[in-house]
Amino acid sequence: MSVEVKIFSGRATIGLAEKIAKSYGLPLGDVKVTDFSDGEFQPSFEETVRGKDVFIIQSTMPPADNLFELLLMVDAAKRASARKIIAVIPYFGFARQDRKDKPRVAIGAKLVANMLMAAGVNRLMTMDLHADQIQGFFEVPVDHLFASTIFFKEMEKLNTGDLVIAAPDAGGAKRANSYAKKLDVGLALCHKSRKKANEVAEMTVIGDVEGKDVILVDDMCDTAGTLTKAADLFMEKGAKSVRAFCTHAILSGPAYERIENSSLTELIVTDTIPLKQQSSKIRVLSVADLFADIIHGMVNNESISSHFIIS
Repeated sequence: MSVEVKIFSGRATIGLAEKIAKSYGLPLGDVKVTDFSDGEFQPSFEETVRGKDVFIIQSTMPPADNLFELLLMVDAAKRASARKIIAVIPYFGFARQDRKDKPRVAIGAKLVANMLMAAGVNRLMTMDLHADQIQGFFEVPVDHLFASTIFFKEMEKLNTGDLVIAAPDAGGAKRANSYAKKLDVGLALCHKSRKKANEVAEMTVIGDVEGKDVILVDDMCDTAGTLTKAADLFMEKGAKSVRAFCTHAILSGPAYERIENSSLTELIVTDTIPLKQQSSKIRVLSVADLFADIIHGMVNNESISSHFIIS
């Protein structure tokens, strides 16, 4: 007997959810969210989910309302007798809090994992976690997808023979090295020091970028401070052009202004987070088909390993 699938969305990423559902071949399920004047809200499924495999799509970028809305939807599906509940979280918020890096701080990513499991999630699907080890915070299966599946094809088009892959900081060195190996091109790194969060104090370049087309790769772009400083620095060191590929376009604070005024030729992002505004320098690639393919493979118990080009 084939399992019936239903795909629902929270309010944060409804545009992406509609594309995923369409790519999978289903209409997006009907969810109603009632808002109360004090800020409380209540989601409800307006169709039966009894005995179904329920996929709930919601990125949990700030505000925390997005996370709590997802938790309420998971709880509602569990209480409505769904067979399985799969949380599809294209952007997993609080992922920067993956360890105690100083005394008396929370491990936010572990707390989020605990809350999702307590709510009743049977499986998690996400993309480009800020820290891979977050998968180990869950006692349920985690499908960790990579935007490299989409980005790699674009990078191949840009490889004219003078390509160099770069990481904007030491934390992205592993990711950049994987791309560089797969494309068989050079590697450059930026070393940065911070005085406080979201503010870069100093930055230096390691590697030769003179006369090269540089591609910066990162999992997220928040205030764009690191990214734009790195791009400007590469151009000062003689690079021909600098592009950036970032999975999650958080783009908070002065990010859009910084990108417009930077040396970046182009910033390529995915639609895991909807853009707040348009920019001539920002190009969006959709992850909808990839998520739909993985959902199809999961439902039909098929291997999904062919989708992992670069990890």
